[in-house]
Amino acid sequence: MTTDIDARRREVRALSELGLTELAKASSGIHQTHRAISDRVFGLVERGLGATALAPVKALHDGITDGVYTIVAESTATAGRVSGKVADLPLATPLSETTTGASLIGVVNGLIGDELDGRQSALTDSNLSVRVAGRPVDVTADGLRAAFPRAGRRVAVFVHGLVETEHAWRIGQKHSAPYEHRLWAAGVTSVFIRYNTGRRISTNGQDLAELLDDLVRFWPNDVDELILIGHSMGGLVLRSAAHHGKEAGQLWTQRVRTYVSLGTPHVGAPLESVAHHASAALTAVPETNAFGRLLRRRSGGIRDLRAGSLIDDDWAGRDPDDLARALAAEIPLLPGADHYFVSATLTRDPRHPLSRVIGDGLVLHHSAGGRNSTRHLGFDDANGLHLGRRHHFHLLNDPALADQLVAWIG
Repeated sequence: MTTDIDARRREVRALSELGLTELAKASSGIHQTHRAISDRVFGLVERGLGATALAPVKALHDGITDGVYTIVAESTATAGRVSGKVADLPLATPLSETTTGASLIGVVNGLIGDELDGRQSALTDSNLSVRVAGRPVDVTADGLRAAFPRAGRRVAVFVHGLVETEHAWRIGQKHSAPYEHRLWAAGVTSVFIRYNTGRRISTNGQDLAELLDDLVRFWPNDVDELILIGHSMGGLVLRSAAHHGKEAGQLWTQRVRTYVSLGTPHVGAPLESVAHHASAALTAVPETNAFGRLLRRRSGGIRDLRAGSLIDDDWAGRDPDDLARALAAEIPLLPGADHYFVSATLTRDPRHPLSRVIGDGLVLHHSAGGRNSTRHLGFDDANGLHLGRRHHFHLLNDPALADQLVAWIG
């Protein structure tokens, strides 16, 4: 119990301090924007009245503005440092083991998780872990035996997407049984992974490869079949893990029989490309510079979605804000496994003009199928499923998709 209390305090204090610190940074950004706009206005007025006549007014305005914003920023930052030492909540478990707390931390990590990991924040204590009922599982013989008392020989590994946690797979469970229930009836034991989605996809992929190697080695039964199911970014992390595991000669890669990606941007996500170029445009103008710098703080994991990058060489040694074309090495699909993909579009027909532009709201139809005008990952079209009138998060729990998963896996 003491361990839970300590973990709870660490997480509450880290989250509280982060929130107030970010508020102080936001205040500084608003200050910069305010001054940039006022300086431009004063500059225009000076052309008519002259600098001498306007100087006292500008000096008074700037003095009051700078003073107010400085007080707000410094007092908020101080409050953050204090809360980082004393804040707490009357919870029996750590925030990360509750659905709401885990979801909040998941969003924060998705946005700036690599930055927090570099600072060794308590919010990144478990960058990648197996979870059961929200709690981390020791991937050891004893830990897995206790967590999976009815472990079977067929194992499905579920990996969530950006800013999500393993709880996302239960979205809409009041109306549709989660996939794990359907797979259990087919003799498949489900294992859910939680990871820091703000870290680079290649970093998470390497760590996941090591975890899956231990999972297969210490699983209570011999693993006859490993099934990989990834939603959105999770599909990329699984492909990265398969690549690194194959390169290292890890046993688990030989057990993979089925790989399924749900709405995964295999050849890139347009929204990240828009953010990349928008940040460059915004930082070039004083009045919008603060917004541009905010966009540039987006995590390495988000940046990797620009082209679907899976290995370190795609980003190491490069300026992350360079407007040059994003790199994504052509990593082949894991041999010896059946590879399936699922796409969704907001309209019934994926060829509809609206679907061509926004796809499922986040990922385009062709990217989910791993192809564009210059790239083709090798998915067999016959192994694809398109769901019309669905958005990106419908893929986490959909009755029609559940039927197809059972058919593919069973």
